[in-house]
Amino acid sequence: VLLASGEFKVEFDVVLSKGDTKSFVIEVHPDWAPLGAARFKEIIEENVYKAARFFRVVPNFVVQWGIPGKASEAAKWKERKIDDDPQLDSVSNTKGRITFAKSGPNTRTTQVFINLSDNANLDSMGFPPFGEVVSGMDVVEQIFSGYGEQPNQGQIQESGNVYLKKEFPNLSYIKAARLVGSKSEL
Repeated sequence: VLLASGEFKVEFDVVLSKGDTKSFVIEVHPDWAPLGAARFKEIIEENVYKAARFFRVVPNFVVQWGIPGKASEAAKWKERKIDDDPQLDSVSNTKGRITFAKSGPNTRTTQVFINLSDNANLDSMGFPPFGEVVSGMDVVEQIFSGYGEQPNQGQIQESGNVYLKKEFPNLSYIKAARLVGSKSEL
């Protein structure tokens, strides 16, 4: 993973429900979590999130996504783990901040979540934020939450969007995610 140099922004076009597409923008701070920022940039450049569903939405906690919609792509990325970044005392899991999900030390791959409230309790658990929503937090809060934590991550890995479209047809999803201009352009 090549380290990202300097802050950058990513715009997400999200299909909230049929016919309702809106956007939000994340500003990434490599100085907060260099390895996480670099992996996120790599994911965006390789279009990994296209058609990915927001499969875990817990109101007042997090909205999570990142398992690729194609099972073959999910299998490829599942083993591409990156090391943990240290947690900076000055950077907390406050509302709107984004961090990688993980299942233990050094297990971050492609899954990320945005904090829907202040979750400082995650700071001591090894979830260092690498960026924050700088526009469209209202869009993030409109992501469909009706299924909560029901979608099975193992089945998503195994069958991708085939499983999710059949069992959880109302999930919001990413239409596109792209790097956008410099800070002065937005």
